[in-house]
Parts: sequence; structure tokens; C-alpha cells
Amino acid sequence: MAFLPGLVLARRYHDEVVAPILRARLPGLRYAAGLLDGGSEVLGLDTARSTDHDWGPRVQVFVGLPDVAAIPRLHAALEADLPTEFLGWPTRFAGDDGRLGVADAAGTRHGIAVAEVAGWWRRRLGFDPMAGVATADWLASPTQRLAEVTGGAVFHDGLDGALTARRDAVRWYPPDVWRYVLAAVWTRVAQAEHLPGRCAEVGDELGSRIVTGGLARDLLRLGLLLRRRWPPYDKWLGTAFAGLPDAAPVVAALAEAVGPGDWTRRQAGLVEALETLAGWTDGTSLAAPVRARAVPFHNRPFLVLRAERVAAALRAAVTDPTVRDRPLWGAVDQYVHSVEVLGDATRARRVADGLFSGALTDQR
Repeated sequence: MAFLPGLVLARRYHDEVVAPILRARLPGLRYAAGLLDGGSEVLGLDTARSTDHDWGPRVQVFVGLPDVAAIPRLHAALEADLPTEFLGWPTRFAGDDGRLGVADAAGTRHGIAVAEVAGWWRRRLGFDPMAGVATADWLASPTQRLAEVTGGAVFHDGLDGALTARRDAVRWYPPDVWRYVLAAVWTRVAQAEHLPGRCAEVGDELGSRIVTGGLARDLLRLGLLLRRRWPPYDKWLGTAFAGLPDAAPVVAALAEAVGPGDWTRRQAGLVEALETLAGWTDGTSLAAPVRARAVPFHNRPFLVLRAERVAAALRAAVTDPTVRDRPLWGAVDQYVHSVEVLGDATRARRVADGLFSGALTDQR
């Protein structure tokens, strides 16, 4: 079977198979359809390699609360009428009841997920964007999840635009939340930018490279945020960053920084990347320009940006007190790396709400 990008396959599956079944079996049903639930195809990054698991003809169908009672009939219609294959791909999946599995003609489940629209968003993000998006909602949402629900595609929105409206509500941070999240990244950079040089100075090349790798990851996420792109999880982070129109100099600089060269080459790459992204930050006009350039770290023989200056400028520009008064920890995926937490909206929300509520209580 020739590879067909997953979103193309899903759209055709909806238009040519799923929609005709729904029109014939449940005429008048108001529904929306798309693919927003994760996977490399939702980010437009799938390749032939992606087809070995969790990939095949898939569509999500959403109904409104008044039509929840119709979901069993909808499932029954799909079970009865779906073809065994579509464009050469089996329409059934073998594997767990969850998403993990492979397209297999002998599989026991089809690739059509059905959900009530508001409930699906609450499960996916921990809140329903139609009710508004508060500061706490933004900061408890991993950027991977935001990339998925605002990426992907909507094939049909017969719920008076309810699916599209929710996507639009979480398209990007409000200005003050954006400032805050950027300031949190620059704070992380400030805390670590002097460490690669210090490690190298005492002969710890491995430690220097490890810290440099951590800085490189933060800078890739920072660059995407500066260009209003939701950073994906680590597998696609470099790919997403490299797709930015002006990414090439930073990619080259960070490749030098994490490459096989000695400390002087590592420092040169880091400095170039830091200064470039500081310029990108000034270019957003979110804060007074800092025009930060690398300087010696105290009287030690290595250079730093003094990134705390950039963080301070961004924080000073925040006017919303619900944002301004928070410690500079950022969004949940800036201080939590556990997939088990970030992949579950309830867990991520508990961590974020508990951490910040405790901090704000301490401040009072």
C-alpha cells in the first residue's frame, strides 16, 4: 500500500464512508467530525514508518448533549456498515481497547471514536474552552495537547461551529500568559547557562554536554513559543523547530553546541543561539527590548547571556495580577516531564493547581 498522510486518509474516510453512513442511518443527526486526538498524523509529521502502530483509517465523531442518547445507535450503524478496508487499509484495529494497535482486517475495533463534544474537551484538556479559558487552564495544559487539538483537522462541523469555536479558543496564549511562559523559559536558561562552562573547567565533559543538551531543549521550545507554535513532545521538537522560516542559524548553532567539538565550540554555539533567541524575544514587542549580548560570568572564563534580564523585562510587562503574582515556574510541562502526568489532564491539573495554590498561599 502506498503511504498516504494520515490526515488525508482520515478526511477521505469521513467524506466517502462515515458521512454517507450517518446520513443514511441517522438522517438529521447533528454532528461534527475531525481528527484531534493525538498521533504523528495530527501534527502532520507521519511517515511510512508511522504505519506500524496506532495508524490507519480513523475519524472522531462528536455530538451535542441533546444527542447523547443516539450514540449507541451511531455505534451500531458503524459496526454494521463500515467496509472491511478503505484505500487498501483495513478499517479494523487489532490491539488494546485504547489507541495502541495496528490496522488489521481481523481486528475487533474500528477507528471511529464517538463522544459528546464538551465532555471530550474536558477529558482532553481538563476544561471546556467554550466556557472560557482561565489562566489556570492555560498553565495546566501541556503544549503537546494544545498542538494536537489546534492542529489536526475538522472535516465537518454541524454543531453550529462548536468544535471549531473550541479550537479557536485555545489557538494561542493571551498576551500576559505568553509573557509569563516565555519569562519562565528564560529563567530556566538563566539558572543553567553558566553550568556547561563550569563542568568543562573541571574536566567533566559528560556533565557539560548533558547540561548543554538540556539548554538546547529549552531553547528549541522557547523558539517555537516565540513564533507562536505549540512545542510538541521531544520526538518532534527538533523537527518542528527546524520548520520555522528563520530557524536555520539556530539549528546550526545548537548542532555545534551539542556536537563532538570541545568546550570552546560548545560555548560558541550556545552564545549564538542565546543571542539570536534574545533578538527574537525583543522582536515580539511583548516587553521593552533588552538587546542582550553575551558577557563573562563574573570573572570566570566563560560567557553567558545573563538571561534573567530578558525574563525580568517580560515579567515587568505583565499587567494581569492572576499572572503577575505567580512564581516563574511556567506551564505544567516546563517543570514536569513525566508522560504519566502530562498525558492525563486530571493529573496535570492536580499538579499545576496544587503547586500554584500552595505558592500563592505562602506569599500571602
